[in-house]
Amino acid sequence: MLEDKLLVLKCRGGSKDAMCRIYEKYKDYLLTVAKGLLSEQATAEDLVHDAFVRFARSARHFQLTGSLRNYLATCVRNLARDEIRARTRQGRALDSANPVISDSNNPEQRLIETEELARLRQALSQIPYEQREAVILHLKGGMKFREIAKLQGRSIRTIHGRYRYGLDKLRSLLKSEAKK
Repeated sequence: MLEDKLLVLKCRGGSKDAMCRIYEKYKDYLLTVAKGLLSEQATAEDLVHDAFVRFARSARHFQLTGSLRNYLATCVRNLARDEIRARTRQGRALDSANPVISDSNNPEQRLIETEELARLRQALSQIPYEQREAVILHLKGGMKFREIAKLQGRSIRTIHGRYRYGLDKLRSLLKSEAKK
């Protein structure tokens, strides 16, 4: 937190090195969150890039009042919501045109992991966005329920419910898929 405050101060002074350090420090975390919300590698990368560009543009006037990590996650979350709204207006659903690829060197293991990821992405796309967001931000983003509640402007109890209902729905969808 102290390092983030110092980095933000340096960014306000125009330090490119500080901006690079913030990018290196948070890009993987933000990419994980974006991929979880959108299920598309290329779009997730674009969102993270856009979030950093917007942050860089506003850096001279930016006042850090909380966690920089959470601020950047909020930016990515909002951009993901905008993307989903735009697709809904255009009649396009989230698809997996650029799926996340497995790290495994074993082709058989890679195939299994790819199929499992596809099933999980499909199930995630079927639960309400607010539940999906709570599940992804908590499990993939490592955010505490309190942080998600603040981010969404809801009570912790509401976030717990969204998370629990989201997991229950995912379990149900994955079990019904396994029975087919």
